Amino acid sequence: MKKSKREWKLIAVALVFVMVISVTGCSSDSGDNGGKPTLVLADAGWDSIQFHNSVAQLIIENGYGYKTEIMAGSSPITVEALAKGDIDIYMEVWTDNFADIYYPAIEKGDVIELATNFDDNVQGLYVPTYMIKGDPERGIAPVAPDLKNIKDLDKYWELFKDPEDPSKGVIYGAIPGWAVDKILSEKIDNYGLNQFYNYLSPGSDAALGASMVRAYERGEAWVGYYWEPTWIMGLLDMTLLEDEPYSEELWNDGYRCEFPTVPVTVAVNKNMQEKAPEVVEFLKNYETSSALTNEALAYMQLNEVDADETAKWFLSEYEEIWTKWVPEEVASKVKGAL
Repeated sequence: MKKSKREWKLIAVALVFVMVISVTGCSSDSGDNGGKPTLVLADAGWDSIQFHNSVAQLIIENGYGYKTEIMAGSSPITVEALAKGDIDIYMEVWTDNFADIYYPAIEKGDVIELATNFDDNVQGLYVPTYMIKGDPERGIAPVAPDLKNIKDLDKYWELFKDPEDPSKGVIYGAIPGWAVDKILSEKIDNYGLNQFYNYLSPGSDAALGASMVRAYERGEAWVGYYWEPTWIMGLLDMTLLEDEPYSEELWNDGYRCEFPTVPVTVAVNKNMQEKAPEVVEFLKNYETSSALTNEALAYMQLNEVDADETAKWFLSEYEEIWTKWVPEEVASKVKGAL
């Protein structure tokens, strides 16, 4: 996807100013609630959960007649609130990240896992695709046409020279304090890439994204850690470098393989089965993908809109997807509200 000057300007603005979307319920008016309870959704603070919350809210409010609210908090706090019943619905549980809270709550019966929102999320080391394939429209020739695997990076270190230490290349790593930071550092050492590269941990995810976008806009070489789904991956044409296929044995031997994918689920408190059984049936069918979420987040950034407006765009643009989640009469109500 080629970017106009306006789009690049919007990307730059997005990297300077952190957009905090406070979702307090969709703007639609569900009228008389008919004695139905208000359903509370979790907002752990990242863009994609806010997008999925808004999609669910538009359907729940307009299609099923329930009012909704958002409870914001950190990931551990909101998962615990789900188990206690203070939160009814969690649209994007990154299960492995909170396994010590999430799975015991399921075993106790306090939380019910209804569906997998997406499980094609990936993370690892990325390079701009133009480094491999070139970009004739931007006048960029391929400088590393054979770069496919992480283990190929030793041949190309000079393309990624560290301005602070030109004797080595630089790999932009994960954020200090993130578990993946330690994993990546150890992986690079175990692959022998520390002989050719310095490993740089940016101070924040905004700094990491800014370094990538800056290099991309200039058509320069860049290699570093990132993950999907994110709005940046929806906007930029980046290539995830291959690694050994994941296996538990290789992972436990110094992370000598690709990152495992993490099931990202839709879960509800146990009381939802009595509180809103028809909403539970809808959420059992909720399924998207990292690619689709990337696209939605890119739309949000480029058009400078919030999660609610992005959800309305999604429901209009991808009617063939979400109408399969709900009965025909519910789909008609939602479409009428749009």
